[in-house]
Amino acid sequence: MTLTRSIRAVLAVALLASGTSQALAQSDPHTIVFGVAPGPYGDMVNQAIKPELTKKGYNVVVREFSDYVQPNLALSNGSIDANLFQHTLYLDKFSADKGLKLTRLITVPTASMGFYSRKITSLDQLKKGDVITLSNDPTNLARGLRFLQSLGLITIKPNIDPTKASEKDIQDNPRELVFKPLEAAQLPRTLDSVTASLVNGNFAIAAGLKLSSALKLETLDENLKNVIAVRTDDLDKPFVKEIKAVVESPAYAAVINDPATMFSQFQRPDWMKAQTPTPAQ
Repeated sequence: MTLTRSIRAVLAVALLASGTSQALAQSDPHTIVFGVAPGPYGDMVNQAIKPELTKKGYNVVVREFSDYVQPNLALSNGSIDANLFQHTLYLDKFSADKGLKLTRLITVPTASMGFYSRKITSLDQLKKGDVITLSNDPTNLARGLRFLQSLGLITIKPNIDPTKASEKDIQDNPRELVFKPLEAAQLPRTLDSVTASLVNGNFAIAAGLKLSSALKLETLDENLKNVIAVRTDDLDKPFVKEIKAVVESPAYAAVINDPATMFSQFQRPDWMKAQTPTPAQ
């Protein structure tokens, strides 16, 4: 009987914990629950967004998910109020595939994908049969292949939409490299067993990799920079307007531009570049 009661108690605590953020998101208009993936964007919310929202009277909760699927499903079903983990291409494709009504609110500074290796120190050292791991979700797989093409390692067939390319769309692979798609969160752990890996910035930072340690970093198109997403039906709600106002504020920019933070190395969205004053000559 004691064991049964103990099990019930544990289950009750687990259910309470899992339901806390959903209850907050759905019942308290002054609580904003952000969903993030592992990496720097939870820190961005806590350090650059939460303080200003707190001043405006909001209670901000950050809920971390372990993959790129659950944050959008949780946003759609009302478990969270906003998320910050994905770029526009991924958001648009995921929403279309799943029939979700989610919308980009604003683009934020983003850690770019990097070409990481513990086996080589230059791309010139790549040889036939070397294995490179990369993300297996369709949007980031295509992104990784475009990155490889920009590095001169492969050529994608010219009649293929490069934003939808997969391994079968590789036309030339002169070094006969082997590409192994895996879940994005697993990629840093493959570095001890493969030649190289294309790791998204958030997972690289979560794994303790420095952006500066990448052999190469991609140059991000605007649609590959991360965004804060919200439910489309919430776009005109006060809390959503407050989130956007905070991200556009001088206080947010001060945190992002602080050389002591990791965010200072992130690639800026176009709107933020436009706000940066030109240095005096």
